[in-house]
Amino acid sequence: MKEESNLRVLIVEDESLVAMMIEDVLIDLGHEIAGVAGRLNEALRLVTELDIDFAVLDLNLNGERTDPVAAALRSRGVPFVFATGYGVAGVTEDWSGVPVVQKPFQAHELLAAIDTALKR
Repeated sequence: MKEESNLRVLIVEDESLVAMMIEDVLIDLGHEIAGVAGRLNEALRLVTELDIDFAVLDLNLNGERTDPVAAALRSRGVPFVFATGYGVAGVTEDWSGVPVVQKPFQAHELLAAIDTALKR
């Protein structure tokens, strides 16, 4: 894995304004955006096709849970965080160890969650 300050990140988020905000925060932190997906099938494709070091994953994309994306990330050994309006309450027991930031969140909250995920 690359240094924590230079990660290739996949963003999985269906709200374009939220995705852009996450992109801005990550770029400001020195990371590179490897890809952005707003639909489940697109996210699954990108997880398998892209060279990524980390992911920020919305829990729900247009009514579809992103558990298959989380499972694909886990199977590849790619750390990730959930960014969701549901907060920790929306995360099933399968993902209980994954850091969660509740939307709306601030940059420092995302940074703390990323740091936690990378230290696992």
